[in-house]
Amino acid sequence: MTTSEVTQDWWQSAQFYQIYPRSFMDSDGDGIGDLKGIDSKLQYLKDIGVTAAWLSPIYTSPMVDFGYDISNFFDIQPEYGTLEDFKQLIAKAKELGLKIILDFVPNHSSTENEWFKKSVNRERGYEDYYVWSDGKVDENGQRQPPSNWLSGFRGSAWQWNDQRQQYYLHQFAVQQADLNYRNPDVVDQMKRVLRYWLDMGVDGFRIDAATLLFEAQPDENGIYPDEEVSGLTDDKEDRNYLKMEKVDLQPESIDMIYQWRQVMDDYQRIHGGETRVLLIETYAPMWYTMQMYGNSTTKGAELPFNFNLITEVDTGFTAGDVQKAVDDWLTKMPAGGTANWVIGNHDRRRAASRYGLRNTDAMNMLVMMLPGASVTYQGEELGMTDGVISWEDTVDPAACNSNPEIFENLTRDPCRTPFQWSSAKNAGFSEGNKTWLPLAGDYKTVNVEMELAADKSHLKIYKDLVQLRRASKTLQQGAYKYKALNDGVFALKRYLAGEETLLFVANFGEGSYSVNALENFDTTLPSSMNVKISSLDSKKYAGIPVNLDQIALEAGEALVLGTK
Repeated sequence: MTTSEVTQDWWQSAQFYQIYPRSFMDSDGDGIGDLKGIDSKLQYLKDIGVTAAWLSPIYTSPMVDFGYDISNFFDIQPEYGTLEDFKQLIAKAKELGLKIILDFVPNHSSTENEWFKKSVNRERGYEDYYVWSDGKVDENGQRQPPSNWLSGFRGSAWQWNDQRQQYYLHQFAVQQADLNYRNPDVVDQMKRVLRYWLDMGVDGFRIDAATLLFEAQPDENGIYPDEEVSGLTDDKEDRNYLKMEKVDLQPESIDMIYQWRQVMDDYQRIHGGETRVLLIETYAPMWYTMQMYGNSTTKGAELPFNFNLITEVDTGFTAGDVQKAVDDWLTKMPAGGTANWVIGNHDRRRAASRYGLRNTDAMNMLVMMLPGASVTYQGEELGMTDGVISWEDTVDPAACNSNPEIFENLTRDPCRTPFQWSSAKNAGFSEGNKTWLPLAGDYKTVNVEMELAADKSHLKIYKDLVQLRRASKTLQQGAYKYKALNDGVFALKRYLAGEETLLFVANFGEGSYSVNALENFDTTLPSSMNVKISSLDSKKYAGIPVNLDQIALEAGEALVLGTK
């Protein structure tokens, strides 16, 4: 079989697009995005070349953590709509050839969930649904939490429940109680949740906080082991004050991913249709993350998320940092694995704010020129930047649990501001008098309407990139070679026998550079290649030839060159 005859599954070079439903499109004027709003904008996703839309949680929730605290895993949050609205959205997506991925939040539920209420009451079958403990008694006879573990939202990860007279574990907000995966009933229940939404027609799941599903077990006296101090911070309320060896990265969590993959495969075997994929949130060391792909006997997730371009590449980065981030994934990925590239999400500052606005096109080019799938967080295609959210307007629990002095280091609100559709009222997001978060200040110039009307824009460049990848066997199946040519310039070659060779060059540096790609990168490249796509401010227009022995690049300038 020649390389050009390889048939790929739909997800292997897909463009995934993360929608944060609360901020995407409001259909009823209450200032909160909803399912009918998403439905009304599916054509936009189709037009820009999206393969699959991943929706952040839409389930019933008290919204303490904006949907990641689920009170009913089998229904829709009323603010967002109804099950009927969801079914219509699925039907419309299928009509347009778009796939829908749901966010699956398995680590915890809301304390408003019926399961938790039954567990508090020790109702039969629910006694051990959550992680409960008597705690400890200190030398003064005072009750103390079972261990020193800290929550991701500051303070102890244990909360006393007066009614049950025990502590429960919560790795996030107090209202997000950790489910007990050592209980087979919980494992079965969560598989039921997956099948329920598969029956609705979803095409897969993004799995939240997958590395936290299991924690170290207590000793024979019910005492949990303490974490050691990390030395990373002096703030004793901050989760990073302690190592996370007891609450994170347990081997059983990997096995649970394998079990969920089996649910997907069994479902496809019984019901047919295309592959239902698993995308895994894994902020974890490479040795752990790579196990999520599976092993020699067991299949794991199709795409454990690759956050290297977030965790290893930050403000003030160099081309060398980019090379290391790419290396750390591609050299450690198991044979047969498919790479993926992520530059932003609802938990991190926006890509354009982190990397610098001038690198918007370069980063979008990078993730679409590299092998595998890529993930766009809503607004990255426009170059949307973080909004400015005051302490008074802050709603993120990660920040609200802190204080006005440090909240800006913790808040995720700035990357969650409403999507910018136009320069009209509320950026075209809502007809309401107030939006759930204030708009980012640049919405009058950075929005879909303006960028579609412009001769050249971040959005049009993004569309061109998606179209190129869809049409190019080289990008879908080809080999690759990459190198940081100096502190500023990164080069990536994609090539495939009998197909067009492509070259991506970007200047991530502060000043201008001139590079010799033949001498410093690849002597087998032709002496010149033609511009296919160039970054917004580049003066090198599509179709013009560029001599590879002297490529001049301004700061932030990026080019995709081809041999045709």
